[in-house]
Amino acid sequence: MPFLISVLPVLVLLAGLIYLDSYQLVPLRRIVLAIGVGALVAGGTYVLNLRLMGELDLEFGTYTRYIAPVLEEFLKAVYPVSLVRRRRIGFLVDGAILGFAVGAGFAVVENISYVSTVSTDNPLVWIIRGFGTAIMHGGMTAMFVVTYKSLSEQRSSRALHLLLPGFGIAAGMHSFFNHFFLSPVLTTVLVVLTVPAVMVAIFRSSEKATQQWLGVGFDTDADLLTMIMTGNIAATRVGTYLGSLQERMRGEIVVDMLCYMRIFLELSIQAKGILIMREAGFEIPPDPDVKSKFEELRFLERSIGKTGKLALGPLLHVNDRDLWQLSMLQGK
Repeated sequence: MPFLISVLPVLVLLAGLIYLDSYQLVPLRRIVLAIGVGALVAGGTYVLNLRLMGELDLEFGTYTRYIAPVLEEFLKAVYPVSLVRRRRIGFLVDGAILGFAVGAGFAVVENISYVSTVSTDNPLVWIIRGFGTAIMHGGMTAMFVVTYKSLSEQRSSRALHLLLPGFGIAAGMHSFFNHFFLSPVLTTVLVVLTVPAVMVAIFRSSEKATQQWLGVGFDTDADLLTMIMTGNIAATRVGTYLGSLQERMRGEIVVDMLCYMRIFLELSIQAKGILIMREAGFEIPPDPDVKSKFEELRFLERSIGKTGKLALGPLLHVNDRDLWQLSMLQGK
């Protein structure tokens, strides 16, 4: 019974977050991997905490209030932050789910260890561990990742200094929790009320942004692709821009750039269409032609080179979210 009380709340909340995701963008295997990463981090930090506490010669209370939160929040965030930096997370909700999953895996292992070492018949201890400590771990990692993802989108950068605000929030709130300025019961109630509420707010904001991106992006991509496919691009501003490139680049390179645009837009529209169908409750089977399209896209990318890709920037308006959708089609 102590084991179930201490681990079920955080796992149930994680399942609820996955269910609330209208677009179901995060593959189950990645969520399971995130839980496993969190579990490994818990084992590693347990050893590190014991060693550091001895080397720093600090009391247990002092260490858990000031050192452990910093170390644990940093290590928990390494995996989901790396996904953001590698453009494997497209939306805030994805970061929230994966961050919470890492924190959940961490909390499960930590509470299993706690159950095996602490002997008490007081159910309140396990309620506090399950509804307070465990949910706090998931919530803080989720907030760290979401803050970094949000700042990265706003600044169009994945610079490391953008990690500092999220890290400060996560480590600071973790430290506040460990201080127990309020009673353990009131602190647990505060966690139960605030963390799910914040997560729901993140989900609503992310879903609104996703719908806007899908609507504007789909229309823009479709219009540009139609111009290319019908041959009416020459009389447009896009055609004028491509024509001006012929003065600086060989004609065959400009042709390859046009082919690159066509395939990129086809894949972009296909990815957005899949998301729209998922929101409507339909699951689309994998397209067998996607692999060959990506192979052609990579060939054309090598042909036009970095200069060609930079020249296409004003036309394709490629950002992290657009690059993420391509990785989604590849199943990465």
